Amino acid sequence: MSVVPATTDPEQVTSIVTPMRRPGARRRWFRDTGWRHLVMLAACVFALFPVAWVVSASINPSASLAAQRFIPAQPTLVHFRTILSGDTIPYLRWFGNTVQIAGIVAFGQVLISALAAYAFSRLRFRGRRVGLMTILLVQIFPQFLAMVAIFLLMVDLGELFPGIGIGTKAGLILVYLGGSLGVNTWLIKGFFDTIPSELDEAAKVDGATDWQVFARVILPLATPVLAVIAVLSFTLMVNEFVLASILLQDTRDFTLAIGLQRFIDARYGARWGPFAAGALLGGVPVVVLFLSLQRFIVSGLTAGSVKG
Repeated sequence: MSVVPATTDPEQVTSIVTPMRRPGARRRWFRDTGWRHLVMLAACVFALFPVAWVVSASINPSASLAAQRFIPAQPTLVHFRTILSGDTIPYLRWFGNTVQIAGIVAFGQVLISALAAYAFSRLRFRGRRVGLMTILLVQIFPQFLAMVAIFLLMVDLGELFPGIGIGTKAGLILVYLGGSLGVNTWLIKGFFDTIPSELDEAAKVDGATDWQVFARVILPLATPVLAVIAVLSFTLMVNEFVLASILLQDTRDFTLAIGLQRFIDARYGARWGPFAAGALLGGVPVVVLFLSLQRFIVSGLTAGSVKG
């Protein structure tokens, strides 16, 4: 049995290792592993190309869609100044409406889903299993089936309580919160099931109530999954368009999704640059929230699937 001598000389290392390589090693590596890298690279290019195109359009001096170039000859920030000035559209107000609505809804959905998940995970009551299955089955039906009913309900509600009726941000928030149960409850319940019930019993021995157990024992341990739900809910609300376009009527109450769509609808080809700049800035809150909670993302997404 031959022993390879230890050496630190690169030339000697190359001369020793190269003869040991078997023929066809590169082909076998590509067949076993290399093609996976190519698929990953293609997926990354496919996912990042639209983002790169929007960034390119936002700094392209021409606002026309027909004159767009992927690599602008003279990058400029004129489109950002156009939308932020407020002369063309109330962009900053739309931006504030979006962050306000998405933030309130994300917080409310996390709270409601966590309360429901705690009840289904820790409490034992009649109809528990039926309730879980009902929440899951309701999510099967598409949201479009309830559009007319929601619109008529908000019209009638506005006659009794104008502050939460049709055309108000409060009414839109209530509609969003009404659909907060479902997948979020199942995900959080799966995480709660992984928390030992002995902690609840120890807290109750010390005199804690169910609410104190929930608030002081369960919630601190469930921070990862709550952060995931918050990010997902916030992102969904920022991008939501259908319900907001039906329930919001005043231009000053529009979210970014509605406002930018109305802005570009009349002159699609001539306002592509400002539209791209507005869309790019609209993604900043989501990116900031994601980066702030990124350490919880992986553990929160995986832990909820351990038990169900």
